[in-house]
Amino acid sequence: MDAVRVALLREVLAGTEWVQATRRFAGTLRGAVTPQGGGLLLVGSAGYEPWHLAAHLDDEAAWSGLPELSPTLVRHRVPGGAPAHLAVGLGRLAAAGRGETLLVVTPEQPGAGLLERVHDARRNGATVLALDGGDRDLHALAHDALAACPVPPDGADAAPADLDLDTVQHLVSAAAGENSLPAPRGHRRFRDRLARLTDRLTAPPPPRW
Repeated sequence: MDAVRVALLREVLAGTEWVQATRRFAGTLRGAVTPQGGGLLLVGSAGYEPWHLAAHLDDEAAWSGLPELSPTLVRHRVPGGAPAHLAVGLGRLAAAGRGETLLVVTPEQPGAGLLERVHDARRNGATVLALDGGDRDLHALAHDALAACPVPPDGADAAPADLDLDTVQHLVSAAAGENSLPAPRGHRRFRDRLARLTDRLTAPPPPRW
């Protein structure tokens, strides 16, 4: 999701809690890693690896001139022959300590094994952040947490202002790399903004002469 689409999404969400909430969480993330000069560990659950967030944070680190935002992706299973930057296993969490930040990202329950490792990292002095579906045990361990809306059951409709974890990750990563906040906009009705965004994203490109 590029900067234009993020801006349009924020326009749609103006008046909801999401813009402020994702910026607040991004500020916590940035504030945790910036004074220490790096040390951001990113881990998901056994069934979910936050590839996209890792890539977006890496991009934001380059664009914003904040290399400390570039994360180390910690993986539950490392396949043979993986390059060095994709070969960091869960054992890395045992070494996490003071000056490092551990960001846990998962839409599902993290599992007892991961929670135990997160607990140890926090006890050793690491800052723990959680971006998830609202797991109580994980939130109890986190210094700060932001819960996305869980995926609705088959056949059920999400509320208009509900956001899934992927969308929340885009907003958080974009906000983490921002150097300043834009001026607030006037409020419009949510459905009007949603219709406007849909029109913009589905409009055909202008003719080429």
